[in-house]
Amino acid sequence: MSEEKEKNRFDEVIDEVQDVVSDFLKREAAPGILLIVATVLALIVANSPLDVYYNKLISLPVQISAGDWAIDKPLLLWINDGLMAVFFFLVGLELKREVCEGELSNPKDIVLPATGAIGGMAVPALIYVFFNWGNSTAMAGWAIPAGTDIAFALGILALLGSRVPASLKVFLVTLAIIDDIGAIVIIALFYTSNITETALIVAAVCLAILWRMNRKNVVDIPAYILVGLVLWVAMLKSGVHATLAGVVLAAMIPMRDKKRPSYSPVLHLEHSLNSSVSFAILPLFAFANAGIGFGNIAPEGIFHPVTFGIFLGLVVGKQVGVFGFCFLLVKLKLASLPKDLNLMHIYGCSLICGVGFTMSLFIGSLAFEETGVNLIFDERVGILAGSVVSAILGYMVLYWVGKTKKTSKA
Repeated sequence: MSEEKEKNRFDEVIDEVQDVVSDFLKREAAPGILLIVATVLALIVANSPLDVYYNKLISLPVQISAGDWAIDKPLLLWINDGLMAVFFFLVGLELKREVCEGELSNPKDIVLPATGAIGGMAVPALIYVFFNWGNSTAMAGWAIPAGTDIAFALGILALLGSRVPASLKVFLVTLAIIDDIGAIVIIALFYTSNITETALIVAAVCLAILWRMNRKNVVDIPAYILVGLVLWVAMLKSGVHATLAGVVLAAMIPMRDKKRPSYSPVLHLEHSLNSSVSFAILPLFAFANAGIGFGNIAPEGIFHPVTFGIFLGLVVGKQVGVFGFCFLLVKLKLASLPKDLNLMHIYGCSLICGVGFTMSLFIGSLAFEETGVNLIFDERVGILAGSVVSAILGYMVLYWVGKTKKTSKA
């Protein structure tokens, strides 16, 4: 009898844990919280006796081969080049949905966030360049502070709840999507080298096949994925960064089935991938890339122009760029704020845009880690410090604005 009671109690505990986990995963802030947990865990491991195993894990050689053909990379690059291609595929699907049927389908609605996004990319990059001008190696990281981590940013807004208007989320999402477009263009133009013509021709053939499938209203998703895998391998071998294959593939997925307009392959894939990317791929990327061993960093590395340029680019450059450009546009009456937003909301949002994290880490890996250059600085210090400070400041400003608004209503 006691064994049966213990079994029932055990089942009850399991059910309670499942309910707690299920409730957590349904929360809008969950992806951002998981990123924080993965980052903190990576930092703890990298600064403990387990750091040896951490370094062995991310440098573990992983090879896929067939005859003379092979892809041989450490686990870290499989995550950055392979799993992040899935992330960029999801970003591409979101872009297509927004352009075809969402916030980016009406040009009038995107003027303000698009201008903020341009300022939020340009000013941080200029600040970084100012501190690193003349150092050709350091200049490779000019785009690092230009990124915005949409998962973290939306997580902060979710923590604020009803203190921020719903339209601020729309503004932030639109701005972050345009920021992602800018990051994709930057990666394609400035972080591509050693072009291999044969592989590029194969990629072009794959692109032509995907375009033809789209035109013929092919909605068989596995067929697109199969061609997309060949496209990814071709881009990986061509010298064009492989993650761009995800964006190209997403652009070729039909928005609607012409025979069944109610069915959207884009929305179907987006919903299918969202949980995997948010709760597995991005936390894994954060864990693999955020493990900074502070014991190996000299004081001159912390105050190095690269670290300093990234930090100020995220904390100062983002708020000056996003808020400054939006402020000028509104004052010149070239655009107007949504009815339930004021300039303080935009300022708080501009601070949150300084949370570069995932995109900044990714661009940083392209600029420095993958080049094999031995540098005295660690750009991740600037990214983490700038993102944390931006998150705290943005949360405080928006919390204060929401509290002031509620007090005035009372």
